[in-house]
Amino acid sequence: MSIPAHLFRGHRFPREIISQVVWLYFRFSVSYREVEEMMAYRGIQLTYETIREWCDKFGPYFAEELRKRKQVPLGSKWSLDEVFLKINGVQHYLWRAVDQHGAVIDILVQPKRDRFAAERFFRQLLRRTGREPRVIITDKLRSYAAAKRRVWPHVVHRQGRYLNNRAENSHQPTRRRERQMKKFKSPEQAQRFLSAFDPIATHFRTHRHRISAARHRVLREDRFAIWDEVAGLNR
Repeated sequence: MSIPAHLFRGHRFPREIISQVVWLYFRFSVSYREVEEMMAYRGIQLTYETIREWCDKFGPYFAEELRKRKQVPLGSKWSLDEVFLKINGVQHYLWRAVDQHGAVIDILVQPKRDRFAAERFFRQLLRRTGREPRVIITDKLRSYAAAKRRVWPHVVHRQGRYLNNRAENSHQPTRRRERQMKKFKSPEQAQRFLSAFDPIATHFRTHRHRISAARHRVLREDRFAIWDEVAGLNR
């Protein structure tokens, strides 16, 4: 199933151009104005505000459809971590969960990292996946253990300073985009952007350093085909 056609109604440009703009913005570390220039080089005149509106509207739909087409089943061992985000001078926390394959399960931006914040994140993960993990791996933040006892009492919990490197490493693309965007402007903007950014950007990462060039090209074509299917394109 592709993105519903009615979402593209009322737009002066076809879905081919809209999907390419969304792909460029979420796949690469570029700004709205840089995407505007890329499209101008192709003879397509857009404003950066139009690009921003398209990314806000269509980004979540593309991300959700890509989640449904995950090629590797969700693992049963989840690594959880939180990092701080400075938003308008106020410290917030980005909570993130990844499975043992490195796939991002979900993220949540919150103003605190206490037990209630951890519980809120756990319950969001339950709604997203419809299941509990077999094992969770976290650092030694006490909020995790307190929330686990209330939400996931039967889940195995492993805590250690270096155990959840997989979750910590998954923050790196976010940090790069945060620097490129000169920080997020609001918690809502951060949540909206990152909820779309992680599934879209991860979809096109083939870990090419681990595979041959031929295999990389095959995987890349597969990912492009899925993207075209989601957008309803015939390539």
